[in-house]
Amino acid sequence: MADRLIGEKLVDDMTVEEKARAALVEQVLPALRARADQADTDGAFPREHIGLLRDAGLMGLIVPEEYGGLGGTLRDLAAATYAMGSACPSTALAFFFHNTSASRGLLPLEAIESGLFSAEEAPVVRAFAEKVLRLMSGGAWLANFASESVKSSGANIAIATTAVPASRGETEGWELTGEKSFGCATGIADHYLVTARLDGYETADGLVMFLVPRDAEGVTERPFWNGLGMRGSANHGIRLDGVFIPREDALTVPGAFVKMLQCSRGSFVGNQLAITAVYVGAAQGVYDDTLERLTRRTFADTGRPIAESPMHQVIIGDMTENLERAYLWLRRQLLLETCEPPIATKSEVYAQWRIAKGSICQAAFDVAIGALKASGTSNATMNGTVGRTLRDLAMGLVMTFPPERGRLEAASVITSNRANDLFASVAS
Repeated sequence: MADRLIGEKLVDDMTVEEKARAALVEQVLPALRARADQADTDGAFPREHIGLLRDAGLMGLIVPEEYGGLGGTLRDLAAATYAMGSACPSTALAFFFHNTSASRGLLPLEAIESGLFSAEEAPVVRAFAEKVLRLMSGGAWLANFASESVKSSGANIAIATTAVPASRGETEGWELTGEKSFGCATGIADHYLVTARLDGYETADGLVMFLVPRDAEGVTERPFWNGLGMRGSANHGIRLDGVFIPREDALTVPGAFVKMLQCSRGSFVGNQLAITAVYVGAAQGVYDDTLERLTRRTFADTGRPIAESPMHQVIIGDMTENLERAYLWLRRQLLLETCEPPIATKSEVYAQWRIAKGSICQAAFDVAIGALKASGTSNATMNGTVGRTLRDLAMGLVMTFPPERGRLEAASVITSNRANDLFASVAS
């Protein structure tokens, strides 16, 4: 259908309201696409995209209307990052991480409604949550910083950034020290949403959150790195050296983070499924570009399209299968995380995600490999759609966790649950 929105290729059963929000995304795609190659070449986020997305009203895409947002859901975000990924994957990735910040507002509010906080804690938690949501709907760009260079064998992300009580004059607050190794929109976002650990805590009960202004004293950018993929997402990270944050810009109620997660269907990053939509969008983009070129170009002797040669037919068939595999995994995960009433337990959704993330990213990368094979030496360049997308999609294989680790962790969850069920049946 000629009038079909790009986002509908992924979310093919959009409501009228979802289509209206997707139309806002559609309007910015030509500008994103026009700057994609230059952003990759420069290795820098196109700053004009900040105003573009802000003017389109998209900064509050998944913020409830009561807080000034557009009222979208994970379905809207997945459709948006998919569509943006087909145009400029780097901008799509940065936009995704901005929107993960919404979980730091929405999940605390759900936890309050579920009665997980005491009467004394609830007002503090609500104030922080609503501040996050109103900043986003007001047009502020938030960069969600959780990842660190410190890793542990038992976790994908270990939080070593510490928060200690401090004061500046009569203002009570916290002092942050640490380093965040990955977080899109470094030097671009208005605020960094920083996850830290209360000094003296070793468990998840000590995980806390802070709104850190980009230009706060003690905040510096880590050196730029010559990254393989998504080079225009400004993901080099920050250092925090005794950064003071007033109490009203912090959520430091012990155990708040854990209580928030009890209200989430997915991971603690929030709306994480939408990151894989970026990769599927990029895969669809390189698939369309390759098919169009191979169909348009012809053999000199026969005049027939290059796409019709036996070798190219095999490669195109493989690309099509891999692309469909990515769609199937992504749509299934989207269903599990959005359908009402839920059709799977939180543990089942989590295990499915551990497999789905790697499977989606691997399938998307395989589409780009096929594009490279089919396009020949003339397109085996560092610039252009094929070369850029191949590098962009390679990042999906390692971001957060590779496919192999996802399958391992999913198997661990599944077998542990089965063992627990068997033990319970024997014990009873």
